[in-house]
Amino acid sequence: MDTHFYTTSINWLGEKKGKISANDSGNLPFSEIEVATPPEFNGHAGLWSPEHLFVASANVCLMSTFLSFAEKFKLEFETFSSEGTGKLEKVEGKGLLFTEIILKPKLKIKNLEDKNKALQVLEKSEKYCLISNSMACKVSLEPEIL
Repeated sequence: MDTHFYTTSINWLGEKKGKISANDSGNLPFSEIEVATPPEFNGHAGLWSPEHLFVASANVCLMSTFLSFAEKFKLEFETFSSEGTGKLEKVEGKGLLFTEIILKPKLKIKNLEDKNKALQVLEKSEKYCLISNSMACKVSLEPEIL
């Protein structure tokens, strides 16, 4: 099938808070995440915001795509982690927009001679990440291979 649907629900809790959950026909265990408007917009500290979830979705997609390509290209690695930072700024005539997301994957490989292959797999992962490709802002990669 070439078309897929992903459904989420949100319930307002009062103030500028809510709870989101995924409704994927039983494919996910039921869990809720408390979310809120971030403090920068008169919201609440300590809770996931739409801005954090936006950046996280690009970061999770990079990891998922990387894992597929690493398996396909038989890249042996020991650890993978990644930090993502989204830049939200005022754009004239458009208001606030994410203008860039920088993903900084850190990959520890088993064999130093696989460094070029590891970089290629990471670059391919960024290029084919469906979430990043669906975003209007620039998504860049700053990999570190150990």
